[in-house]
Amino acid sequence: MAKDRVKTQFVCQNCGNVSPRWQGKCPACEAWNTYVEELQPRSRAQASSLKNVPSTAIALDAVSTDMMPRLETISPEFNRVLGGGIVLGSVVLIGGDPGIGKSTLLLQEAAGLSRADFPVLYVTGEESAQQTKMRAQRLGLTSEHLFILAETEQESILNVIAQMAPRMVVIDSIQTVYTSLLQSFPGSVSQVRECTLRLIQVAKKDHIPVLLVGHVTKEGLLAGPKVLEHMVDALLLFEGDRDQFYRILRAAKNRFGSTREIGVFEMTERGLRDVPNPSKVFLSERRLETSGSSVICCMEGTRPILLEIQALVSPSNYGMSQRNTTGFDIKRIQMLLAVLEKRLDYRVGAMDVYVNAVGGFRVDETAADLGVVACIASSMRNRVIDAQAVLIGEIGLGGELRAVSHIEARLAEAAKMGFQRAVIPKGNKKHLPQSTSIHIFAVDKVAEALETVLQ
Repeated sequence: MAKDRVKTQFVCQNCGNVSPRWQGKCPACEAWNTYVEELQPRSRAQASSLKNVPSTAIALDAVSTDMMPRLETISPEFNRVLGGGIVLGSVVLIGGDPGIGKSTLLLQEAAGLSRADFPVLYVTGEESAQQTKMRAQRLGLTSEHLFILAETEQESILNVIAQMAPRMVVIDSIQTVYTSLLQSFPGSVSQVRECTLRLIQVAKKDHIPVLLVGHVTKEGLLAGPKVLEHMVDALLLFEGDRDQFYRILRAAKNRFGSTREIGVFEMTERGLRDVPNPSKVFLSERRLETSGSSVICCMEGTRPILLEIQALVSPSNYGMSQRNTTGFDIKRIQMLLAVLEKRLDYRVGAMDVYVNAVGGFRVDETAADLGVVACIASSMRNRVIDAQAVLIGEIGLGGELRAVSHIEARLAEAAKMGFQRAVIPKGNKKHLPQSTSIHIFAVDKVAEALETVLQ
């Protein structure tokens, strides 16, 4: 009788597609040179079924959500991003650059939530128990109900979970966990997919929230197969420069809440601290008498945030003009520069243009267009923008100012921060009450807006 041979298969590291032979281009995701050879036994052990009752279809109106309460975390900002807390039985994946604060945040939450009737298991695959203890001491964290497990084999981790029955599990990180059922190396497509699936099964069966730490590639994408992002219930990504103080936690996926909410944190010697008023923080170091600086209001979910935008325009000395941005889409900036050149006769083609969103913030919405264009015009003409004005509006290709959403919330935030004037699109004027606490300038052309705010 022939021995149980080990067969070879090839798995795409980008999308997880499996092929019996190597291919240069993946037919599923069309990526090149992404197939990696993996060895698997022909007869694999059958995963034990976690279902205690036969499968039956249930009417939608008969489904109860009483068994899915939310667990409020220690951090209000973390709660906001999750949609009001951690749903019991959910699997949350947190990614970000090395040293940005993923492990710090989860260790703080694990220590803060743990108590006698709520034991927490923190599985560390990258550090020893002593290293984790040293980090906890540095952060000032103590808890006799937080248990540290330095282990990377999944079978051992699942045995510990079954024995101690924790109320929450943290895996740091999922790329270091492996199962002995597969012969591929830890972090491979098959290992990450299989280990995540087993953890999801445990989370759903026992109603245990599982928080996973995920690595990112040098391009800033989550390491491992794309299917990992589809499997988890929520995907949270840390943004910001590790050399800066502020961190932004953004939800890229959330089955139990909005993906438009963000959490703002400050990295201190004692760990991550919540920033309840981001507008005050981002405007704290603004210089009022400097050209090329304006204030905009962005909506992140239900939260309006005032943000300083800076621009610097200078003659190009290198033959080809430079276009550099931080926190903005470069293609959007190029479009706004084209509008300035064509509709307002600003000769920016031979100029180097640098645009920056202060504080490491990333601006995705078009309501920031007016503030960006005003900054560029201010720097080019060396005229200061009205320091008491907030600029809100989307710019069209014809040089017109288009209406934006949530105008009342934006103006209320500006008034709360002490701003006296606001330049908004004329299309938003009809949706405002007759009397407001802030003076409104409603315009329909970018040229008119610039003449209003440039001193």
